[in-house]
Amino acid sequence: QVHLVESGGRLVQAGGSLRLSCAASGRTFSDYAMGWFRQAPGKEREFVAAISWSGSVTYYADSVRGRFTISRDNAKATVYLHMNSLKPEDTALYYCAAAGREYGGSRNQNDYRYWGQGTQVTVSS
Repeated sequence: QVHLVESGGRLVQAGGSLRLSCAASGRTFSDYAMGWFRQAPGKEREFVAAISWSGSVTYYADSVRGRFTISRDNAKATVYLHMNSLKPEDTALYYCAAAGREYGGSRNQNDYRYWGQGTQVTVSS
């Protein structure tokens, strides 16, 4: 069992920056590839970014590439999402999730076994 707790979400103005954190506990963190997903009101949950267990491979949704950066610190059992140039359309509940390391970072929500409760990001125009 892996327990994930997200933090860092808040209200921010358009053009601003945020760093989300996701702290993991329970199992060896480096056994897992990690991902960030988000869900806006009235919309389906969507992929944002993913990172392999080592941090050497990353994937991004087209909508955030160049603005967001995913990283991880295996010693701290934490994955981060650095968000720059935020837009109102980035407003959503952001979730982190863990998948087996064999996935190497996946865009597919079904590959993720463990999920956090989410942290709210609101971007005002």
